[in-house]
Amino acid sequence: MYPTAPPDDEKYAADHNHQNIANPVPVPGLNNPSVLRTYTPPPYAYNTQSSGHVRGTWSTGLCHCCDDPANCMITAFCPCITFGQIAEIVSQGSTSCASQGVCYGVLLATTANACLYSCFYRSRLRGQYDLEEAPCVDCLVHFCCATCALCQEYRELRNRGFDMGIGWEANMDRRRRGVTAAPTVVPGMTR
Repeated sequence: MYPTAPPDDEKYAADHNHQNIANPVPVPGLNNPSVLRTYTPPPYAYNTQSSGHVRGTWSTGLCHCCDDPANCMITAFCPCITFGQIAEIVSQGSTSCASQGVCYGVLLATTANACLYSCFYRSRLRGQYDLEEAPCVDCLVHFCCATCALCQEYRELRNRGFDMGIGWEANMDRRRRGVTAAPTVVPGMTR
């Protein structure tokens, strides 16, 4: 939960046409009046209908596997590797690639719930980067085409500057040191 905003934050939010800052609402689910707190959205939160904000688009489409055929092959034969890499980056290192990959692999081998598990991380990824829920809702994307969904999420994180093979901590270490990844060379025209 977000703490109530001090008066300076209310002024900042009012200057940027944010709503619900001056009128906090009770936090749902707390029945005890002594614990009742008010919810005030942070200054960067805004209502998408009133501000005219348009959600961002994915950097690649769902079925653009030809952009990275090696990853698509890995994902097709062992999706737990790709999922583990995505989960570690999306959870910002709070879970490891190996633990999430094993968990996904067990769910994939024993139940039909692996798509529900991976759809949770797709939703988190979309929330972190304000991406549209396209081409349809997250659970349906993972249920109908989990391999394509995982490949798209992998490409999205890679296109946002993450080196998926080294994990969260190494990526953050690189950013702190100011090291950037070498640019990807796209095959161009030949003579």
